[in-house]
Amino acid sequence: MIRKFIKWIISPNETPVPDDVYFKLTELQERIEILEAESVENSNCFYEITNSIDAVDARIDILTLENWTKKDV
Repeated sequence: MIRKFIKWIISPNETPVPDDVYFKLTELQERIEILEAESVENSNCFYEITNSIDAVDARIDILTLENWTKKDV
């Protein structure tokens, strides 16, 4: 089955590709580039949010420990 697929891919194609296909292909490539850029931006935002949450969590722990030591709980 894989051999058939490889032969099909490698074999010369006699039918010309319409301009619509090329137009759609370039349009899809542009959309992929935009989505990849947005994905990087989203990853950066998630990283920043995670760091902020970790900082707040650490600060809560510090305040809790300070409060417990003052009250001798």
